[in-house]
Amino acid sequence: MMKFHPEQINQVKGFLDPEEGKHLFDISLLAADLGPILEIGSYCGKSTVYIGQACKEKNSTLFSIDHHRGSEEQQPGEEYFDPELYDYKSFHMDTFPVFRKTLSLFDLEDTVVPIVAKSWVAAKSWATPLGMVFIDGGHSYEAASTDYNCWARHIVPGGYLLIHDIFPDPTKGGQAPYEVYKLALSSGEFFEQPMMKTLGVLRKQG
Repeated sequence: MMKFHPEQINQVKGFLDPEEGKHLFDISLLAADLGPILEIGSYCGKSTVYIGQACKEKNSTLFSIDHHRGSEEQQPGEEYFDPELYDYKSFHMDTFPVFRKTLSLFDLEDTVVPIVAKSWVAAKSWATPLGMVFIDGGHSYEAASTDYNCWARHIVPGGYLLIHDIFPDPTKGGQAPYEVYKLALSSGEFFEQPMMKTLGVLRKQG
């Protein structure tokens, strides 16, 4: 059972729908029994709270990868730019201080391992089997497909691959996450589970 109230999670900046978050928590509870969990794209930590709480309940670990410089659409002049997250000294986005505050606020500092790096850099020497991978990083096809190609192979049989912002209708949103979702299905290694709004859920063949 989630040990925080909706008004608490609403304080955290992010783009995760509450119903998607609850579903993310529920799947994470199952996945944490299979191995540690890894998320790509933590931003200010909203998804991290949902996954991290599940890992905490299961005495598991969440590895959270983000370079904390913002994705393509979060840069100055772009649609999702947030001036509160811009470092005017370095002239870069910097979400890491806010992310650390989120971990502290929700008492997750002993559960979540922040990895401040690009996804493909962190993957180069990775060897730990994972119960679940959650992809919610850059939304260009290059970024999303790189995340999939780097990390899907580390998911244990029976483990989960979750991808956020799945829009089968191109008029509703960008297509890169959906294309990667279809790529995973076409590999024959994953099968579909029920979606929750734009949260795609795949399970690795056992």
